[in-house]
Amino acid sequence: MLRVSVVIPTYRRPDLLFKCIGALREQTLPLANFEIIVVSDGPDPVTEQALSDWTDLPVNLRFSPLPKKAGPAAARNHGWQQARAELIAFTDDDTLPTPDWLIGYLEALQGETLAAFTGKVIVPLPPYPTDFAQNTAGLETADFVTANCACTKAALQRISGFDERFTMAWREDSDLHFKILEANIPLRKVEKAAIIHPVREARWGVSIGEQRKTLFNALLYRKYPVLYEQQIQAKPPFTYYIMVVSLLVAFGSLIMMNTTIALIALAAWLLLVLQFTLRRLANTSHTASHVCEMIYTSAIIPFTSIYWHFYGLIKYKVWFV
Repeated sequence: MLRVSVVIPTYRRPDLLFKCIGALREQTLPLANFEIIVVSDGPDPVTEQALSDWTDLPVNLRFSPLPKKAGPAAARNHGWQQARAELIAFTDDDTLPTPDWLIGYLEALQGETLAAFTGKVIVPLPPYPTDFAQNTAGLETADFVTANCACTKAALQRISGFDERFTMAWREDSDLHFKILEANIPLRKVEKAAIIHPVREARWGVSIGEQRKTLFNALLYRKYPVLYEQQIQAKPPFTYYIMVVSLLVAFGSLIMMNTTIALIALAAWLLLVLQFTLRRLANTSHTASHVCEMIYTSAIIPFTSIYWHFYGLIKYKVWFV
């Protein structure tokens, strides 16, 4: 009897995906009781070929790519809408569900038609992680993440699933969370339903590119201003504005030939960059490469963060600072 449908969005990461599927094969819930729906975010011949070459795949596994790239929210919608079970469990291709993951959610369901659940996320870290790894570890304390959650199909139908305007892996989980809260659908934490979320390799300077995601803060705020202010309040820190203004004043003063003000503004900017760098280095790796990365990115992040913040405000026609 099919009791759970597992939806995994992916895109050209078969090595990670296979580790996730391998963990699902070790579930205490019999394989016949759940299906796995792998949805690629766009045409993905790499993953499709890798799956076709895998001779020991679970029986109840389907691969269903989107016709074009649309983001993980669209991929998850595509998956749960095809699901045959009444309980839908979501995870990501870079996670490792623990053996009791699905059993934990089924035990918590208790026959309800409308219900949602969130599980436990474990992020293994070395004694001195990178800044990127430490940020990933924030998943452990998040109220609701799509890397580990479950909803009844009726609940997803009630709230129309994920908002596909969130085209990156950012705030689409908060949006679903807020939809559940506004619809008064019971939401419970299930400690037994745990997944391990290893920190994947990240390129040097990754935090600069990550700032682009902040544009979706504006969309979430436009939809749920009260819940946003209560639970997130994510906006460029006030010091970001000071850092940007300080450097602009320094350059402006140099153009105006006012050396004194230029030096004072430049000193203020350098001090703030140093403080930001030291804060990010606290309890993280102090290798030469990581220290250099933190200095460089700490100087750039305020500018990119504020740029994408205001880009989002304009795009989604909303205002908050």
